[in-house]
Amino acid sequence: MPQTYRIISGVGRPGEVVVDGAERRSDAPPARGFLARLPSAIRQELLGRGHACRYEPGDLLLLEGGTDTHVILLTSGFVKVTNNAEGVEALVAIRGAGDIVGESAALADLPRMATVTACGVVIGYSVTAEAFRHVLNRHPDAARLVTTTVAERLRWANQRRADFVAYPAELRVARVLAEIARSHGRQVDDGTVVIEVPLSQPELATMIGAAEATVHKALRTLRKAGLVRSGYRRIAILDPSALRRMAHEPPDRIL
Repeated sequence: MPQTYRIISGVGRPGEVVVDGAERRSDAPPARGFLARLPSAIRQELLGRGHACRYEPGDLLLLEGGTDTHVILLTSGFVKVTNNAEGVEALVAIRGAGDIVGESAALADLPRMATVTACGVVIGYSVTAEAFRHVLNRHPDAARLVTTTVAERLRWANQRRADFVAYPAELRVARVLAEIARSHGRQVDDGTVVIEVPLSQPELATMIGAAEATVHKALRTLRKAGLVRSGYRRIAILDPSALRRMAHEPPDRIL
């Protein structure tokens, strides 16, 4: 079962800890993700049907194979989405503020397809499957957005599989870093894009379908080319335009 987390407001399920008045929900819309694309009134209705939860670094929000069906709307922080493939934990996606996780189980009433883990302190809203489906039934625009979100994620996964066949390791690393920088990067004054999610070389290896040593070599190549700077679980894109060209991404794909 997922680890215990703190409920910031409302009455929780068994095993959850209620923290009265610890934090308040911000009415400011998130900058990115599913919530940012929802009309304000629908977003507030959906959040209002859930309860705010705080997760500490390393906490499990969702567990692969679990039979719970609630969805979590992320309003702060980052999470990693992983699958267990024959005993090997594979990083398959990163989600951040504005994103939704757990929607497939809520809609299909099937076991969880992945584990979701907090990278740092994460704030989210837990919404029951029944409440989630009620909002979608009331608001066709929200239902279409869920369908679009699922389709975009499937397209991203299919693209990664195609990359395994079509591109060498350096290009696969460049493409993944370009995508992560676009969705979870922060541009600083000198034009560098800092990836705000801690990423290890083994995690990058599972994302591109390569050995860790291959990723190490690919990152060294990108560093020598002046495209990235990397340290322990930290990566910055020094020349976003050049990395974009190397990754064969269109001009508007990074930030």
